[in-house]
Amino acid sequence: MTVTETEIRQLRAVVRDFVREVVEPEAQTIEEEDRIPEGIVQQAKELGLFGLSIPVEYGGLGLNMTGKCMLLEELGKTHNGFTSLIGAHTGIGSVGIVEMGNEEQKQRFLPRMAAGEWIGAFALSEPEAGSNASNLRTRAERKGDRYILNGMKHFITNGPEADVITVMASTDPDKGAKGISSFLVERSAPGMSRGPSDVKMGLRGSHTCQLFFEDCEVPVDNRLGEEGEGYVNALKILANGRASLAARCLGSCEKLLELSMEYAMQRKQFGRPIFENQAIQHMLADTSLEVETLRSFLYRVTSLVDQGKKVIKESAAVKLYASEVYNRIADRAVQIFGGMGYMKEFPVERFYRDARITRIYEGTSEIQRNIIAAQLKREYVR
Repeated sequence: MTVTETEIRQLRAVVRDFVREVVEPEAQTIEEEDRIPEGIVQQAKELGLFGLSIPVEYGGLGLNMTGKCMLLEELGKTHNGFTSLIGAHTGIGSVGIVEMGNEEQKQRFLPRMAAGEWIGAFALSEPEAGSNASNLRTRAERKGDRYILNGMKHFITNGPEADVITVMASTDPDKGAKGISSFLVERSAPGMSRGPSDVKMGLRGSHTCQLFFEDCEVPVDNRLGEEGEGYVNALKILANGRASLAARCLGSCEKLLELSMEYAMQRKQFGRPIFENQAIQHMLADTSLEVETLRSFLYRVTSLVDQGKKVIKESAAVKLYASEVYNRIADRAVQIFGGMGYMKEFPVERFYRDARITRIYEGTSEIQRNIIAAQLKREYVR
């Protein structure tokens, strides 16, 4: 069953109203209390937001990449902590099961994840294996019908709340990247523990933590794919997540343009709105230009994904561009607001802090450039 364009537009309108009428009024509460109010989470479940790209037969909305990004774009217009909870779950937290899980795994995990009963997370990063993902120290040794995991992960988004975590571990250290396997580790797994929630610069309400594996027992049935496929799985999962992250960045950029225009028309200096100053007009024009460019770029990439095209270079490029644009636009918004932009009572201050992580997580800007360059070499060097 395929969701039609009309249905996607209707869903988008519903999500837009949900953001404006339900989430945005609670944005300051999320910021101050570092938690997402349960009422918002419950309404998000009822709208199906935890199952954006999970197939309909498993209880999800079954959206293609374009439809999913349209809804994430709307979610990006509100508190990024809430958006991150949804985005990490529907992206890197569940896409591995959707794309690479066997039928038994899909039946066991996806319906609960689509309903929001189970929250998903993705655990790759370690102190010595962030950008260098092949340098994992977490080990998985098979013993009969189980794997025994030992090691630790850090900066795991949704880590404190997660019920099922896609964990990358080395099953054959001598093979490097080709010796990495992926596992679906459930909350109840004996031997897994969690550190306290990290105290971060931004993304209040979105929690990260360390995960510790001490002789953690994982059934063989919870291995995602075959042994040695974990690194390839991780690359596929991250490539999928990059377009999703770009959509969230786009929504935030659109919101910042809206806020900047409203303020520029209302704020007066020397007897006239500051919009009349050419310097302000140029900043707003640059912001509008970058928003339009990002939108076109994003939906070109999602179209390629939906056509089944290989988008290693394109997904890296759109994530890179979106995160860099988001940071520039957030900086301009603070400049337009002036001293008020530095005050917590205005949302541009929050967007400014939240924007910074987008150039780091799910692959730093430098790593995206490495990926793009590697793909260019394949295309042009014979």
